[in-house]
Amino acid sequence: MNKPASMQWAWNAQETRGTAALRAGGIVLVGTLFVAACAHVSIPLYFTPVPLTLQPFAVLVLGLLLGPRMAFATLLTYLAEGAVGLPVFAPGAAGLSGMAHLLGPTGGYLMAYPVAAALIAVLWRRSNRKFGWGLIAAAAGDALILTTGAVWLALWTHGATHATAATVFTQAVLPFLPGEALKIAAAAGVGAGASRIRRAN
Repeated sequence: MNKPASMQWAWNAQETRGTAALRAGGIVLVGTLFVAACAHVSIPLYFTPVPLTLQPFAVLVLGLLLGPRMAFATLLTYLAEGAVGLPVFAPGAAGLSGMAHLLGPTGGYLMAYPVAAALIAVLWRRSNRKFGWGLIAAAAGDALILTTGAVWLALWTHGATHATAATVFTQAVLPFLPGEALKIAAAAGVGAGASRIRRAN
């Protein structure tokens, strides 16, 4: 016996929503794995508690490849994974793990990730999606990450060491600028390349 057209439509709509939810969940999972893998490409620096990592590159790329909501959700999920103790954050932050790592000296960078990724996605989708705009969008998101990280580190260290603004800048921003420039350019290249492939298809 055939189902009535209205029931068939409702079934198809429900199936489509389920498929979309599974797809979105898969994208979020792959995105968090990508960020975690980049986090473990880490080089500690003796003069700052902030290591050199590829994490920001992953955030920039996801911001350029995903929509604002999906980018935000992916990075928020990543933080949740780290907060419950999964080994997704960069190693070597004074032996911290889980929520302690998230609230440690590098917490400002981490907590900026969802907003930075969403900001990049918004700017990118309002542009012509070419390399130059990719640089602008990625640079804006990266600047947000660095600024938030520096402010957090200043607050985190103030009670213990009363670090000056110049000291915090030297520890939280200055050493990372050359590497961040390379990450911005590489992410913009990925975003522009993906955009060209989508247009071609």
